[in-house]
Amino acid sequence: MLETMERLAGAGTLEEVQRVVRTRARRLLKAHGATLVLLDGDLCYYADEDSMSPLWKGQRFPASNCISGWAMMNRQTVAIRDIRFDSRIPQEAYRPTFVRSLVLSPILRPHPIGAIGCYWAVPHTATPAETETLESLARAAGDALERFPEGLPARGFIS
Repeated sequence: MLETMERLAGAGTLEEVQRVVRTRARRLLKAHGATLVLLDGDLCYYADEDSMSPLWKGQRFPASNCISGWAMMNRQTVAIRDIRFDSRIPQEAYRPTFVRSLVLSPILRPHPIGAIGCYWAVPHTATPAETETLESLARAAGDALERFPEGLPARGFIS
């Protein structure tokens, strides 16, 4: 994790921050996919991903109908062992993907600006260590993203 923090602290561009976040989140949690979501007004913008197959990169979803938005609005990490049985998951968006389990941590500065998500193709219960790692990464990502406000979407409406 220390190496990840150093890479984020030394990132010279928004694209580099995104690359570090997506690749390190996936590697650190041994996930099948990872994504960086940014809050864009009242939308969740899936800015970048590192995944075994395409997910939602470049797409926007209403924060009110998105599990990333839920994590931001509730200011808490969410872990779901099986997305098929959770009413917060928009099944139509997840059905065509490999995603079966997830953990998402909001990026708070102090208000939400985004979230980092990790995904598994099998039922997976996020461990306390995985949750703590993702939350630490979200804090470091927030510090790094704040250095590039001109490249971020419009600040969100979630407070």
